[in-house]
Amino acid sequence: MRNLLDFFARYNNWLLFTFLEVLSAIMLFRFNSYQGSVWLTSANWVTGKVYEYDSAVEAFFSLTRLNQQLTLKNFYLERQVNQLSRLYGEATGDTIARERLELMNVAQYKLVPAKVVSNTVTRHDNLITIDKGRADGIEPDMGVTSGNGVVGVVCLVSDHYSVVMSLLNSKSRVSCSIRKRGYFGYTRWNGGDASYINVEDIPRHAHFKRGDWVETSGYSSIFPPGIIVGKIVEVYNSPDGLSYRLKVNLSTDFGNLRDVCVITDKSFSERQQLLESARDSLKMK
Repeated sequence: MRNLLDFFARYNNWLLFTFLEVLSAIMLFRFNSYQGSVWLTSANWVTGKVYEYDSAVEAFFSLTRLNQQLTLKNFYLERQVNQLSRLYGEATGDTIARERLELMNVAQYKLVPAKVVSNTVTRHDNLITIDKGRADGIEPDMGVTSGNGVVGVVCLVSDHYSVVMSLLNSKSRVSCSIRKRGYFGYTRWNGGDASYINVEDIPRHAHFKRGDWVETSGYSSIFPPGIIVGKIVEVYNSPDGLSYRLKVNLSTDFGNLRDVCVITDKSFSERQQLLESARDSLKMK
């Protein structure tokens, strides 16, 4: 209490001056119409600017959520376009039954949006770290995609983070096919430009052309069919001359990867347990 009294005694002149200034300003703007209108105009301008900056800051911090939503929408729209293209191309047959089968195939998959924490594109074995892990239902061997196409496969999982083996990894293999052609092979990364990847083992009797799209084949349990890998830009003979090797321009921009989705399959755990049981059975023999 004594310190408070000492404070008032030391700064009494400044406190009195401040009080009189505030009182004078209140009387000036309250009892004079011109000054009052100027005050209201200035106050409204300041308030408007504050709200404008607040709205800009809120919009900036909501970009992450919007990016995740756009990534999910792009994935689902891509799947719907692929389904409609296949259905449209079937001029005969029970299209209603086929459509029901397609919807059942998609229904078993669930998408978990995630954000890229770290990413490399210049190494021979590139890895991506995302901010979702075991606590979010992520497990090894789950597929990862962006709004533009395939990204990779989960290889390591902790409680809150996961490491993804991207397509730009020498150990990565993703089964894929040429859209509307039916011929399939697998991806292989041999280093070099991060915008391109090779697709191996396309049969010699296959009919296709540059500009055709390459997409996931659905022959593995990791990715559903129809997710874009990229577009064919060059065709080569394989080293043994028995198949084609395709140079594919990737649809995913790995150098600017921010938001991804992990594809979780409702029957994934059951299949993994069955696979482990089969391996244990073979070891016992």
